[in-house]
Amino acid sequence: NVLLLSQIKLPPMMEIITAEQLMEYLGDYILDAKPKEISEIQRLNYEQNMSDAMAILHKLQTGLDVNVKFTGVRVFEYTPECIVFDLLDIPLYHGWLVDPQVADIVKAVGNCSYNQLVEKIISCKQSDNSELVSEGFVAEQFLNNTATQLTYHGLCELTSAVQEGELCVFFRNNHFSTMTKYKGQLYLLVTDQGFLTEEKVVWESLHNVDGDGNFCDSEFHLRPPSDPDTVYRGQQDQIDQDYLMALSLQQEQQSQEINWEQIPEGISDLELAKKLQEEEDRRASQYYQEQEQAAAQVQVQGAASPASGRQSGSNERKRKEPREKEREKEKNSCVLL
Repeated sequence: NVLLLSQIKLPPMMEIITAEQLMEYLGDYILDAKPKEISEIQRLNYEQNMSDAMAILHKLQTGLDVNVKFTGVRVFEYTPECIVFDLLDIPLYHGWLVDPQVADIVKAVGNCSYNQLVEKIISCKQSDNSELVSEGFVAEQFLNNTATQLTYHGLCELTSAVQEGELCVFFRNNHFSTMTKYKGQLYLLVTDQGFLTEEKVVWESLHNVDGDGNFCDSEFHLRPPSDPDTVYRGQQDQIDQDYLMALSLQQEQQSQEINWEQIPEGISDLELAKKLQEEEDRRASQYYQEQEQAAAQVQVQGAASPASGRQSGSNERKRKEPREKEREKEKNSCVLL
């Protein structure tokens, strides 16, 4: 989202993108962002970082492993995943800081990362040293009291560190959010599924640790209450997106049914596209032929006249039964084009 708001441009009218396509865009952007005029040592170092970043790029689909330290909003324990942010030139922030005025917590937490602090708490609890036990208790209380992973000291530091208009990533509770600063106020991009139909909700202010922010539109104006027409349009857009997704999945399934082993090696993209189109035309033609045959059969049955009397009534009932079954079958069936 940060890159889409600043650097990467997707094709117009694109509403659906797969994770694989998104990874390709990111990979291409990393390759294009390579510095042109650098020393040999810097080039080798950059290429190594780029190789490491490409190796873990697939993790973006599920989540990256970052480990905060409680001493600064941009201080993280070094992990290979952090290289991605460096290569993409995207600032990464958090707000889980210790207030330097609380001496006992500062001593208990020290320069530990989150993982190291958890290990320290476990170790201190098992110690025979009362001072270490007390230190472990203070550290544990800090984690419990700041379970939102944002402190007011951290919020103040964030507001000071983030530059006006800067697009960056904010890490909190194992989630990454797009963050920016507008007129001295921090805002997070709203990406929650529950706001999909709220067209006017774009940003949420970050001004307290409880997550109770104000929603704004793309111009950072407070969002007015949604009217029924807006909600309806949002719901209709979601229905259209669901249909496009279902259509895409169906086409993908049909393409998987093609016997790829029969396709010769070295075939061009144009020839492959023609073969796929021919297969699609064949399926459509087969479907319409089946529909025409079914309609003709119904017409033939309807044109046949009964002989006479009770026998004709019996024949008529026999003819009705399969037609009723056919109607029931059509009623309960769904044709996918």
